[in-house]
Amino acid sequence: MSLVVRARRVVLPAGERAAAVYTEHGRITAVTPFGDAPAAAVTLADDEVLIPGLVDSHVHVNEPGRTEWEGFATATRAAAAGGVTTIVDMPLNSVPPTTSVDALHVKRRAAEGQVAVDVAFWGGAVPGNVDQLRPLHEAGVVGVKCFLLDSGVPEFPPLDDAGLRAALTELARFNGLLVAHAEDAGVIAAAPPPAGSSYAAFLASRPGAAEESAIAGLVAAARDTGARVHVVHLADADAVPLLRRARADGVRITVETCPHYLTFAAEEVPDGGTAFKCCPPIRETRHREALWTALADGDVDLVVSDHSPCTPDLKRLDVGDFALAWGGIASLQVAFPAVWTGARARGLGLAQVVGWMSAAPARLAGLTGKGAIAVGKDADLVAFAPDERWQVGELAHRNPVTPYAGRELRGRVRRTWLRGRETDGPPTGRLLRRGSP
Repeated sequence: MSLVVRARRVVLPAGERAAAVYTEHGRITAVTPFGDAPAAAVTLADDEVLIPGLVDSHVHVNEPGRTEWEGFATATRAAAAGGVTTIVDMPLNSVPPTTSVDALHVKRRAAEGQVAVDVAFWGGAVPGNVDQLRPLHEAGVVGVKCFLLDSGVPEFPPLDDAGLRAALTELARFNGLLVAHAEDAGVIAAAPPPAGSSYAAFLASRPGAAEESAIAGLVAAARDTGARVHVVHLADADAVPLLRRARADGVRITVETCPHYLTFAAEEVPDGGTAFKCCPPIRETRHREALWTALADGDVDLVVSDHSPCTPDLKRLDVGDFALAWGGIASLQVAFPAVWTGARARGLGLAQVVGWMSAAPARLAGLTGKGAIAVGKDADLVAFAPDERWQVGELAHRNPVTPYAGRELRGRVRRTWLRGRETDGPPTGRLLRRGSP
């Protein structure tokens, strides 16, 4: 199957220009001037930009075991609707968690035939599974995820410092990657507990110092072992100088943030608004603005959704109690428009946002066929209307609870192609391994 798409604006690795993108057998074969396209080419509307398919390396699909929270069919349909052509599934919240090769096989079998976009997988690092890290790596996971405090589900316990260092020592032997939920359990234990519907009380129960302390420990362990590490969902901008110094010292550490930390601010979260609950929490305006600055300056590497939905009852909307509600934000379908809305308001360009949400996550996950409109890459393409205003309504993910409900965003995904085929038909997604070309 061949496809040619041309547009007056195409986001390419070297910059934005008018171009025609030729594809055959699911790969990009040429990028030529706009006028060279054949008559049969798909020509985007004047208000549309052709961008590469987005890569979301932080998605909790939850199937099998908690498919009522989210499943592969619904998650990948939501991804495609939001211009995301590749997701990387997190190892926890499914049962079993992906902490062994056998569990990875269970996860892959659950996904087979259901996925509307391509799917890769993280493994998990938990106490007692150091001997599984190399087999998981060889089986194709893109890296392993750990928690440095209680994960919220009993089947995925956290690593203490000794466990963290043992995992990193093993990963360093084969240049594996560890990604970490970095909050310090001791700091949180010493903080006041969350109290009912008060968002201020919930925020105080997860102070920024918990992120800073855990990241400092992760940096020290990475420095001592030489392993590659990545900090997931950074909310506390005060940790950025620590990360900057670590990188300057040669520590191999990268960091991501999420649309909700770039969109919302603690001052705007209503008491009882448990749809906004996530961990680490949405912090004050100064953190939001500093995270934008860190992105623009290159101190934060990428933006991913941390799509972590649950059934509506677990959000405890009935009582609005932050202590009882599940912590996680559903945002996979709206992640790119949300970030673009914030970026354009701050004078940042579309190519920058595409870099944070396509090229950088693909690079983190070692998915060499993804992340750019370039010859040899997968023909994952998105027609995006950056100026269109729309209001978040019905979404394709399984459960409707999201803090984005009713919010006006700028920029709408109008068409998505996965390896040269539109994603509005039967699911054609593939299950990927690390290094997939």
